[in-house]
Amino acid sequence: MSVEEDPGERLLDRVFLTRVIEPGDEIAGRWVREFGVEGVARRLREGEEALPGVSDKRWAGLLARAGRAEPGQDLAAARACGVRFICPGHTEWPGQLDDLGDARPLGLWVRGLPHLRMWALRSVAVVGARACTEYGAHMAATLAAGLAERGWVVVSGGAYGVDGAAHRGALGAGGATVAVLACGVDRPYPRGHTQLITRIAEQGLVVGELPPGEHPTPSRFVLRNRVIAALTRGTLVVEAAYRSGSLVTARAAQRLGRYTMGVPGPATSGLSAGVHELLRQDAVLVTDAAEVVELVGDMGELAPDRRGPVVPRDLLDAAALRVLAALPGRGAATADEIARGAQTTPDDAIARLYELRALGYVERHGDGWKLTRQSMISVRGGRHGC
Repeated sequence: MSVEEDPGERLLDRVFLTRVIEPGDEIAGRWVREFGVEGVARRLREGEEALPGVSDKRWAGLLARAGRAEPGQDLAAARACGVRFICPGHTEWPGQLDDLGDARPLGLWVRGLPHLRMWALRSVAVVGARACTEYGAHMAATLAAGLAERGWVVVSGGAYGVDGAAHRGALGAGGATVAVLACGVDRPYPRGHTQLITRIAEQGLVVGELPPGEHPTPSRFVLRNRVIAALTRGTLVVEAAYRSGSLVTARAAQRLGRYTMGVPGPATSGLSAGVHELLRQDAVLVTDAAEVVELVGDMGELAPDRRGPVVPRDLLDAAALRVLAALPGRGAATADEIARGAQTTPDDAIARLYELRALGYVERHGDGWKLTRQSMISVRGGRHGC
């Protein structure tokens, strides 16, 4: 029988568990659901009887971690650097994280002033390759800036490449951005992004599941991606190779029923191969922020219709276009010949020809009519595709 989540559960027990249990551990999540946070914390502290579903070796490892955990010190260290801890039941907790089920975070460490739950309600993840191309960085920054200008929060992982470009694009547009880290939020990673992550903390939010001082590992990067996917309305992948971690985020978003989007790149680019595979499955192709918002936004937030430039021929009515199309590509034709080609009467054809002459499309040569040099290329191109 499940133990109901109690918003008043001791905060120190959850902080304790974030030090002992790795992010995304579904076995531990089931313990919390069945025995409650206090029950799990007590069993780990006492260490007498192992919780179900783990080997003796793993239980011993958890007990060793539990023996070193100091939740009071973690909270004090967090407060010292302006970090707060939120958990399920807290007013700032984003409810969409509950969609992760037993893989839901035990809590989140948050650095920055804005209200995470309110920001997450209108947010989009922009992720992609660390070793991105110039095109990828440009698209990430442009898309993020466009989303920020439309009032959307840009969420990413703070990494090099597409992540960093997305954060900078949102900040440069004076918008909101959230960095979800795979380490303690008090120690920016990668170190080369210390200035960027510090700026995000000043203007936006830096969040993570791990307590102060914790370092990133490959598995923590992968598991961090599920939080990015769950926190946002949709995930946009800008550039990704076949084995890119950003595809993990996109697939997590698909499992959660979130929107997944991809930006196309050159067919010859290995860094776009993963995105193209995603697009061949269930993702939606997007090229600008308006198309992203049309997908993830509210009813009526539509992208503008896409069409080529308006050319003078577009302004002609259907009858005039038929007469124009009936003229030969080379040489002249009589009004009778043009009328037959346009399936109209000679009088109507002559009237349309004089109209077209006034507009510069045709000219008269004796008893015949021919295309002007100026219009010949466009008319032939439209008719023959050459």
